[in-house]
Amino acid sequence: MLGLGPRALFKGLGVIFGILAISWLALEYFVPSPPSKITIATGPKGTSFDYWGQQYREKLARLGIDVELRETVGLMEDFKLLNDPKSGVDVSFLTRGLTDNSPGSALLSLGAITQTPIWIFYSSSEPLGGLSQLKGKRIAVGSEGSGARDMAERILGKVNIDSNTAALLPSGGIAAADALNDGKVDAVFIVSIPDAPAIKALLTNPRFRLMDFSTAEAFTRHFPDFVRLVLPKGMVEIDPPNPQNDVTLLGVTAKVMIRADLHPAVVQALARTLKEEHGGSGLFQRAGEFPTSVDSEFPMSQIAVDYYKNGPSLLQEYLPFWAAIYARRMITLLVAALAIAFPVFSVAPRLYGWLVQEQLRKLYRRLRVVENALQVELTVPQVEALQSELADIDRATRAVPMQNSDLYFMLRYHLKQTRSQIVEASQTAKVARAPQSADTALKLPRRPVPR
Repeated sequence: MLGLGPRALFKGLGVIFGILAISWLALEYFVPSPPSKITIATGPKGTSFDYWGQQYREKLARLGIDVELRETVGLMEDFKLLNDPKSGVDVSFLTRGLTDNSPGSALLSLGAITQTPIWIFYSSSEPLGGLSQLKGKRIAVGSEGSGARDMAERILGKVNIDSNTAALLPSGGIAAADALNDGKVDAVFIVSIPDAPAIKALLTNPRFRLMDFSTAEAFTRHFPDFVRLVLPKGMVEIDPPNPQNDVTLLGVTAKVMIRADLHPAVVQALARTLKEEHGGSGLFQRAGEFPTSVDSEFPMSQIAVDYYKNGPSLLQEYLPFWAAIYARRMITLLVAALAIAFPVFSVAPRLYGWLVQEQLRKLYRRLRVVENALQVELTVPQVEALQSELADIDRATRAVPMQNSDLYFMLRYHLKQTRSQIVEASQTAKVARAPQSADTALKLPRRPVPR
């Protein structure tokens, strides 16, 4: 049978499911599903990076992304973990000038997010006239390998203060603030935003003083990664004013780093979070100043740059985060399926036509066997066998599709010619009426009756 029977239908369904399966595998390879959980390295408790990590976790949770915050000793460890693909860390913070982009580093920047002050708090009844007065003091500068310690050592080194001339203790963040409050240290270096709990506690405690960096401009010339910042008078409290005068501070530019293989959807969610968290005005920044779309040290994530420039896509504008992802994946799947299906179905009609012609060739071969058998004198049983074979071929021709009518009528014409020859052979055999045995009967190859 040349028509589409159950077997052909199953083959067609198999082709369709095969196309969908291939499309899905291609989709998973080229556009894999985003992870539902990421890890952010934040540094010590109570620092600005710990604070931001918590803010990011809260905002990303609304988008359906779980965030694990990994506490570390500081930025150097964060950077090392982010560079290690086996660490499981996907995101971390970094400050400008702390480390350079090493060859082969698989990291991207999401841009600078803010300028973070370097706070020096000390306990004294009188204000210190300069950094040199910290000689011989107990100073909490952060753990070994932390960014705060690196900055503190560079700053103190300019006035010849090191581990030989002062006690540089490894406390940072809340631990440093607690040590100062308990009298275990005389001064602390903390790199953090004003909203961090440790900074708020120290700024509002009348027992402690904030050092004024009157030489901040000179430090920015010695260390280009530092910036000069000013804490305005009365910024903490208006009346009585706290601080009592403008305080000049040193600061560093903080940025967010990611692994280059982080899923694009997660990168876009992070860019959205950074825009919400850091896009407004603040104590040391203007509205829209952060996050930045450039980074002089690391390559920028193009996904983040596009988001900062153009905002969310049309799908993200009107659909929840995960719904937009699934919608985009379905669109990609359909495009991939169509890209595969169009070539397949453009070839299918020609393939089907070839199959029809191949079946007709088989019928013609059978017809030729019949015609060759008519070249000799036949007995009645032999003629009857040929008639049966011709009737079988005739039945098979009825299944030829309408679009192949030219082939159908050509075969019917040849069948008619052969049938006329069989009629003549039958008349001749009846006239002869020669007795026939079973051994003399014409043996034709048995053909399955098409269905």
